[in-house]
Amino acid sequence: MSIRSRDTLGGRAAVVGIGATEFSKDSGRSELKLAVEAVRAALDDAGLSPTDVDGLVTFTMDTSPEITVAQAAGIGELSFFSRIHYGGGAACATVQQAALAVASGVAEVVVCYRAFNERSGRRFGSGVQHREPSAEGTALGWNLPFGLLTPASWVAMAAQRYLYTYGLTPEAFGHVAVTDRRHAATNPAAYFYEKPITLADHAASRWIVEPLRLLDCCQETDGGQAIVVTSVERARDLPQPPAVIVAAAQGAGRAQEQMTSFYRDDLTGLPEMGVVARQLWRTSGLAPGDIDVGIVYDHFTPFVLMQLEEFGFCKPGEAADFVAADTLPLNTHGGQLGEAYLHGMNGIAEAVRQLRGTSVNQTPGAARTLVTAGTGVPTSGLILGADG
Repeated sequence: MSIRSRDTLGGRAAVVGIGATEFSKDSGRSELKLAVEAVRAALDDAGLSPTDVDGLVTFTMDTSPEITVAQAAGIGELSFFSRIHYGGGAACATVQQAALAVASGVAEVVVCYRAFNERSGRRFGSGVQHREPSAEGTALGWNLPFGLLTPASWVAMAAQRYLYTYGLTPEAFGHVAVTDRRHAATNPAAYFYEKPITLADHAASRWIVEPLRLLDCCQETDGGQAIVVTSVERARDLPQPPAVIVAAAQGAGRAQEQMTSFYRDDLTGLPEMGVVARQLWRTSGLAPGDIDVGIVYDHFTPFVLMQLEEFGFCKPGEAADFVAADTLPLNTHGGQLGEAYLHGMNGIAEAVRQLRGTSVNQTPGAARTLVTAGTGVPTSGLILGADG
């Protein structure tokens, strides 16, 4: 997809199945088992069988290889398999890869999946404890000796600059946490079901790395999520209403690093998401006012505000007020702060539910949803739409 011109992928593929395990803090089973459960649930939802699948896409960080998942799930021959790098930034790109394969005829039915024991097993929040020498590790090497060891510490640098630049206090971030938890409170699948919070609760939560508090940080979750993609034509013969992939994009910005892009001229935005935003708007022909629901990647609350600004929903420094006003239904599943942290894949599922009309926090008449993937890293995004 060129960053200078409209692409032709939109409208050629659709999400037809979504499936997940339960979201927990201790799954009691392997990551492979979680992946297979999610894949089978997604295929059941789509009205398809494992033998229909000829493509699989996942994250480079996933521990369950495509061929192993295929074997364990009863899938036969594969004509397409692919992995996307950069952690949570890969989420929407897995669907883009699937759509590209379907649109080009390389595969007919592609399943995207992500599964991990991120709470009971390896915890990303524990920070960098050991790293093999690598080119991309060089950037981290400039920051680790000074105590910037965790994702929260990396985000805190940009968050502090954001508050200073726009004359805000950490309460600005609280609006995101309160909104997510309000939606999670009515979602039985959410870890924080029936547990809403207030701005006072946010302000009272302990510091993690100033200006980030505990309630600014996403959960650590065990679980799996899978997404089934096929052609729009085939989708119309399946049980579920198609969620058409209107536009899909990846983006990396200038001076891009993984979470530590501190040598950019400005730390108050997310240029990688700006690249994605421009591509999605250009390809879809849509604008912020055309979006009915926003599923915005929320590993940390400050980056939700910056994403809304990069997409043009509001001006720089105004996103906290935008969220507080409930101008756009946001993270209606509870997000990664309230439902589960599945590297954004559960957000894609929620966008599909909104288009089907089956969300527990349904937006009446939702016809277009925006989904974003992890930020601070090279990232991706989707616009999904109702068929017809």
